[in-house]
Amino acid sequence: MYPFKIPQALAGATLALGLLSAASAAAQELRYAHVGAEGDIQTRYAAEAAQAIDDATGGEVTIQVYPASQLGGVGEMVDGIRMGSISMGHHDFASLARIVPEVAVFNAPFIYRDGEHALSATDPAISPALQELNEKLIAEGGVRIIGRIYRGDRHISSNFPVKTPADLEGKPFRAVPLDLWVSMVKGFGATPTPVEVSELPTALMTGLVVGQENPLTMISANKLYEVQSHVAMTGHMQSILAVFVNEEAWQGLSEEHRAAITEVLDQKAEESLQWATESEAELMEELEGHGMTIITEEDGLDIPAFREAVLEQIRTDFPNYEPYIEQIAAVE
Repeated sequence: MYPFKIPQALAGATLALGLLSAASAAAQELRYAHVGAEGDIQTRYAAEAAQAIDDATGGEVTIQVYPASQLGGVGEMVDGIRMGSISMGHHDFASLARIVPEVAVFNAPFIYRDGEHALSATDPAISPALQELNEKLIAEGGVRIIGRIYRGDRHISSNFPVKTPADLEGKPFRAVPLDLWVSMVKGFGATPTPVEVSELPTALMTGLVVGQENPLTMISANKLYEVQSHVAMTGHMQSILAVFVNEEAWQGLSEEHRAAITEVLDQKAEESLQWATESEAELMEELEGHGMTIITEEDGLDIPAFREAVLEQIRTDFPNYEPYIEQIAAVE
């Protein structure tokens, strides 16, 4: 009997198939969840970051994005990332306060000089305050912040003119279902009413709440102009979101892949600031075109009154934020 020989072409094809199978087996897929709607900066960020990570890792790390609360609201998303059923996601820093309460300081109103300062102060590589709190998040929740997104200044929308906190006194106003937002809305003079973002248009339509606050991108993307008549340009908060990952999933990636992902997220963070800055004037014009009235300081909007009232409420409710606020202020 003669030894069986595999034809050279077949042998090559078999080898190629084997290598392809090995490469496929080595590819790692991360499930990425967020609550943003189509048209929002955060949704663009996640989609573009996923594609850029695929490109940067040669397809060895793929990101499957689940937007618009597909995997649940904020609480479910954070819990899913802690447990590892969701690999990563993004939301306000304060969404992680259930793990480390002080991390909500990065969403505190009136603490950043501008968008560039907000990005620097929330950079995991250079921010002392974030580095300290990140270690606590890893130790206590198995979650790590690896990036951030800038969505623009947050402003107040309502179905009546708002110029001072007195205009909101006693009125039901939507608060993000997080302690920091509840405190801030108290500072506005209103009655905080927690509402998930997916339920916000209905809550505004039915009168459960008479107003809310968000970047103009979100007001436009969610068509809140259909249920709100005014926007007060308070700019009370630079909307900065944390991108966070399950620590076990993160450590399961190679050092090279972690570096590639971090580089992509940093680049997209800078781009998000550019998107937000360029879009605000256009969005103001768009919202006016939909019938909304824009209220600025020239129209009598008293931003100092909001700043004083809100910061007083924050200091009362969160006295332990003070050292972190000082560290944030010191970041160049």
